[in-house]
Formats: sequence, C-alpha cells, structure tokens
Amino acid sequence: MELNGNFPNPFNPTTTIKFGLPEDSHVQLNIYAMNGQKVHTLLDGQVSKSYHQIVWDGKNESGQPVSVGLYVYELKTDNKRILKKMLLVK
Repeated sequence: MELNGNFPNPFNPTTTIKFGLPEDSHVQLNIYAMNGQKVHTLLDGQVSKSYHQIVWDGKNESGQPVSVGLYVYELKTDNKRILKKMLLVK
C-alpha cells in the first residue's frame, strides 16, 4: 500500500490525495483534526488494486467548511495504516 502526499499542500479550498493498492482491499480514507476528532470519511469500501485519487473539498461530514489549520489524513486497510499531514490555508 502506498499513500502519496496530497497536492497541493498547503491547499485552499481543495486538495487531491493519491494512493496505490497492491491488491483488492477494503479501504478507509479519513480526515482528522489535530485533536484527533474525525472530520470526514472520504472513502469506506472495497477498492480494486491500482492507483486511485480522491479530492477533498475542505468540508466536514455535514458539508460545512472546516477551519484553517493542520489536518491528518489516514489510509487504512485490514492490515496496514498510513498517516500524513496537510495544511489548509485561507
């Protein structure tokens, strides 16, 4: 499993997260605030092996824009978890 840095970073208002899977897997892609609170789940389901990209629009689960600041994105499968940081600026 591979998780690339988001682009652009810092970003406003959208950023693209790219990842690669060596095999079909159940995948979660989550965004967290620095206090550990989950802000948004971008992906939660079965994904085929290959490279993928997902755009985050800087909004939470309710569709409201999140605050400026540092966020963590997490790519998780059944047997691996990778975390990276990104910065939302205005």
